[in-house]
Amino acid sequence: MKIAWFCIPASGHTNPTLAVVRRLTEAGHAVRYYSFEMYREKIESTSAAFIPVDEYCAEMHLSPADGKRIATDTAFATKILADTTLALDEAMLTELRSFQPDVIVADSMALWGKLFAIKLGVPFVSSTTTFAFNKESAQVMQQGLGDLFRLLLSLPKINRELKRLQKAGYQVKSILDVVQNDNSTNTIVYTSRHFQPSAESFSDRYVFVGPSVTEKAPLPRTTDKPRVYISMGTVNNDMPALYRACIAALADKYELILSVGEQVDPACLGELPPQVTADQRVDQMAVLADCDAFLTHCGMNSVSEALYCGVPLVLFPQTAEQKGVANRTAELGAGLLLPEGTESAIRAAVEAVIADEQYRKAAATIRDSFRSCGGPEEAAEFILSVATN
Repeated sequence: MKIAWFCIPASGHTNPTLAVVRRLTEAGHAVRYYSFEMYREKIESTSAAFIPVDEYCAEMHLSPADGKRIATDTAFATKILADTTLALDEAMLTELRSFQPDVIVADSMALWGKLFAIKLGVPFVSSTTTFAFNKESAQVMQQGLGDLFRLLLSLPKINRELKRLQKAGYQVKSILDVVQNDNSTNTIVYTSRHFQPSAESFSDRYVFVGPSVTEKAPLPRTTDKPRVYISMGTVNNDMPALYRACIAALADKYELILSVGEQVDPACLGELPPQVTADQRVDQMAVLADCDAFLTHCGMNSVSEALYCGVPLVLFPQTAEQKGVANRTAELGAGLLLPEGTESAIRAAVEAVIADEQYRKAAATIRDSFRSCGGPEEAAEFILSVATN
């Protein structure tokens, strides 16, 4: 069996797919993974053939400010999508016609993969590393009137971009074709039905396989104080003021482990107390394997890894997608929303999450739902079933 796989340049969208790809190659199937040089080593470790597409992707040439803008400006994000699809069009269609895949798998945000599949008449599977999205599950995003107003104002720009795609022969009728998972699309979702909002509204073409998690031995403790882990992810993490507030609020009472990201020099946080460590990156699963609370930006991967370990959360989302993850976690009782990044708010939220056993019990319920899912094996079987039916 031959499988073509497309993804966007984001760790949170790439990492969950690797175990699935490895299952496919181990079973003797040929996988060509179309991605970006920064992920070459990870992808080649699965024995898939890595095909770089950096030169075609508009997102790869954005400034840091424009990169952040994608998460909040739908018209701008649609332009990046259209630019990338049209840049890829000739080269990828030639490549795919040569490879003749039995099925195309694409990240839910790499819409070009879906459009290529439709254009070539190849069976398609959506790989969804966030929540599956439709009208019912969108309610978890809790967008306000301001968000709706901004979307309405941007619709003429969005429609211009969609017309560019239509002119090139791609069947995109509205912005919903970009963001919404319809019930006729075969879709892998890397979470459980219990955690997925409005799971009952999705058809049997959806398989909820649980997060792709590699368990690690716990990081040894250096003190008998409760351990609190703090990370704002790998993208919008240039937040030294927040990290300083966390240290000031918590260092006297807790063991703190901070992952501050590549944009922050840990030295800027000043001299740290013995029970506080701050690094640009840490082994997150080793920390979460023995942890009392996690203050997080609410990226889907980070939240899933914490809940897989049964760790309750202090939720501090920065984007609409992250707010959706935070709202669902809070709705199920496994975390507490942090209203602001002040010392007093941070201390109150962490103390509440650790003191109230109900947060840990709710996290354990979600953990059990994750661990009962079929995982990478089920995802691989589903892809093969789509290819052969």
